[in-house]
Amino acid sequence: MRILVVEDDGHVAGAVKRGLEAEGHAVDVAADGRDGLWLATENEYDVVVLDSMLPLLSGEQLCRELRAREDWTPVLMLTARIGTDAEVAALDAGADDFLAKPFSYRVLLARIRALVRRGRQERPSVLTVGDLRLDPASHRVTRGEIDVELTPRQFSLLECLMRHPGEVLSKARLKDHVWDFAYDGDLNIVEVYVGQLRQRIDAPFGRDTLRTVRGVGYRLDPGPG
Repeated sequence: MRILVVEDDGHVAGAVKRGLEAEGHAVDVAADGRDGLWLATENEYDVVVLDSMLPLLSGEQLCRELRAREDWTPVLMLTARIGTDAEVAALDAGADDFLAKPFSYRVLLARIRALVRRGRQERPSVLTVGDLRLDPASHRVTRGEIDVELTPRQFSLLECLMRHPGEVLSKARLKDHVWDFAYDGDLNIVEVYVGQLRQRIDAPFGRDTLRTVRGVGYRLDPGPG
């Protein structure tokens, strides 16, 4: 494997590099975010091990930039910060996994192996379909430059549709995604919420992107970008 380690602590970077090389891996090291971004975009890596707190460009910013460029190289984020906020920030930036410092080298190696097994899968941190954008982290939806206000349930429904653009999703599938296991109401609730969603994302903009496929389900088309 070829692995990029972006870490400004020389002792940590050196130890990780020596350990990975001893396992037979090729390892490049960058000491700041800008160099890390340059290496990540100039070379193809199997995994990026990325510290969250870096000079010049933070780990979260670097990861967001890679995902914005549609680079889906698996990213393992390292952080010395403690608490769920640090983990949330890493994952919302597009990282695939998270490891708090100090960490066991054996655990680091196991996490890297797990990421490689998953491979490169498209997983953008911000969803885009045409000129419709949805940011799960900030819970913000925009159509072009205009903010679209949605209820939590409408947001969840739109997120499901945007993760499968152009694909017809059945009422049952949408219900399973948006409503919990305990909900035993009629499937027509999906139809009601689809109608509400159309009034938020399509009608005010003269669009018709949320389509009904009669007898099958619903499909979100890209429409004009």
